[in-house]
Amino acid sequence: MAVRTTDGQDVAVFQRRFRKFFGAGAHMNWFKRSMVVGAVAAAMAFSGCRPEGNASPSRASGSVALSNDDSTVFAVDSDNGVLAVIDAETKEVRTVKVGEQPARVIVDVNDTAFVSNRGSRSVSVIRKGDTAESARIAVGVEPTGMAITPYGKTLLVVSATSLERPDVGTLTAIDVGTLEKKWELEVGEEPRAVAAIAGDRALVTLYKQGELVEVDLKTGTTISARSGIYDRANATRLDGTGGFGGTTSTFRPRAMSDLVVTNDGKRVFAPVVWAREDAIGRVPSRFGGYYAAGGPCNIGAVATAGIVTVDTGAAPQPQVDDLTSCFTTGTNSEQKNFPATTLASQAGTPETAIQGPTAGVIDPSGQWLMVLSRESKNIAFMPAWKRTGTNIDFETTGTSVRTVQAINGAGADGIAITSDFKRAFVYSQFDHKLEVFKGEGTGAGATIVPEATIQVAQDIATMSPSQIQGRKLFFDAKDTRMSSAQTTVACSTCHLEGREDGHVWNFPDGARQTPSLAGRKLLATAPFHWSGEFGTIDQFNSHTIIERMGGEGLDAVTAAKLDSFIDAMPLPENPLRVAMANTELETKGKAAFEKAQCGTCHSGDALTDNSNADVGTLRLSGANPDNGVVMSKGFNVPSLLGIGRTAPYLHDGSSLTLEARVTNGDSLHGNTRVLNAEEKTALVAYLKSL
Repeated sequence: MAVRTTDGQDVAVFQRRFRKFFGAGAHMNWFKRSMVVGAVAAAMAFSGCRPEGNASPSRASGSVALSNDDSTVFAVDSDNGVLAVIDAETKEVRTVKVGEQPARVIVDVNDTAFVSNRGSRSVSVIRKGDTAESARIAVGVEPTGMAITPYGKTLLVVSATSLERPDVGTLTAIDVGTLEKKWELEVGEEPRAVAAIAGDRALVTLYKQGELVEVDLKTGTTISARSGIYDRANATRLDGTGGFGGTTSTFRPRAMSDLVVTNDGKRVFAPVVWAREDAIGRVPSRFGGYYAAGGPCNIGAVATAGIVTVDTGAAPQPQVDDLTSCFTTGTNSEQKNFPATTLASQAGTPETAIQGPTAGVIDPSGQWLMVLSRESKNIAFMPAWKRTGTNIDFETTGTSVRTVQAINGAGADGIAITSDFKRAFVYSQFDHKLEVFKGEGTGAGATIVPEATIQVAQDIATMSPSQIQGRKLFFDAKDTRMSSAQTTVACSTCHLEGREDGHVWNFPDGARQTPSLAGRKLLATAPFHWSGEFGTIDQFNSHTIIERMGGEGLDAVTAAKLDSFIDAMPLPENPLRVAMANTELETKGKAAFEKAQCGTCHSGDALTDNSNADVGTLRLSGANPDNGVVMSKGFNVPSLLGIGRTAPYLHDGSSLTLEARVTNGDSLHGNTRVLNAEEKTALVAYLKSL
């Protein structure tokens, strides 16, 4: 039995068959249509039938999942380390203790819940009705994304790094019946999400690189490590036939945190942030900021929420707009059957601004994509197979978003919808709340509206009230103290998860790689910025928030809250930090560190002496050379803490790996010339363990 809704014809069949469900003469609007098809899909699930496509459709994502009959909501609370099990009708909450920093939850056909424990290198297994874990499966470092293969036999788990290397992550296949590991595969740097697709394959996102890896699930091998997203999104500029924004205007996808699979398995959506690569000519000022979050077709755009569409045929093909040809192929809406690649804000309507897309779901009809955005605190609705229709003005606005529903909670990272689409659930980590929405309205006015809020957990004692408020500020793109309504960005837009995005921004004073903030003892490392031009954290905050982000600015008390959160963020997990301790390799690495005089500048607890130094890395020519204070003082010495997971390296990202930096070194930036090959290998290993 197959359910096909992409062409709209089968919906009419369902309407006739189920007219009695709505009553005679009922109008089949998009919301009710979703309910009808959802009811059919639910019946198919119970009868053992599956939609075509041999893939696992997405009606729950991130920190939220639903039981197969929609009677139970599962939500993980990262701070408290619990899985909340919530009765969907009575709203009764019970909690099950799981590992540290649980990130995501997924439920199999038997209503067994699997929870990825990002802080415990494990996956918790909670059987239906149990009040405690029944098992815990060891996986890699910082496991996050999970998927279950279509017939429920294999659990797929992605981990940010392997147990041996901090610069490469893994995909692990686990037998659902025995909970034994079947195989493990290195898939690239910082993988974050995984989806099972047709043909015994999976797609894995690389979070910072904005890339997709295709994997053969039968053999546990890589089919393709490159999807071509970047080439298609920048086609006109790369082939040299035109474009705008100077000689190197291109956009790179970052923050690829989720994969959303359509009901027929033929299409996958990946939320991203499009990061601009060409030189930003506008100098920071106190008039509006310049990290604008509109579409890349707007020359002021720097970081833009977006969606990458991938058709999952024999060779998955990304379907994206050519962002470097915005007035031809970039806006040809009538000939495209996928959502606009940018989730651009509509001019003059800041309440609909979208930033930080984090998770997504497909409605039961398979026609509508819902994208949850953490930083802008909203849910965007858009057609999954076109970019026109009722209440969609693509030609004027440049967006295929139909409506945007605000959410109240901070730190939202999970969404689920029931199979009849009568309810939707969103979990907000920073407030520990589950928001419940219900369907309402008819025709063009159909939408979801808030119904209830369920308090799942409380703030943890290990975070101070100031740190709790500071975290909310850090991840908020709608607070006008932090960002203007025209800009709509958050600190976390570039400092993903408080870390870094792997991106090199071409600012007016030169190319600057985003530094990680997590665990680097920020308040003890003044002066600030790559140039070291801000002597105090208050000066740095004022410049960044007002002149770059366009915010109104923070008073001293509020600024201190933001600072306290940033300073308290822990270092990212590192497999070598413990594994190398007191080993011969660590001893040799330390010796090489001293022999090359790295400690001359990289000293103290934060591994920086807080000075400026010219280490021979100034970019003196090219499209965007360094200028300003760095020409006379050099660059501020960065901390080396956590460096193993922060590629690329140097202020301009010109060293893609630590091996390249050490191998190509000279006597200016540490005297690596005096090291032999064995010592250089030991030095790299030591640096990766910091």
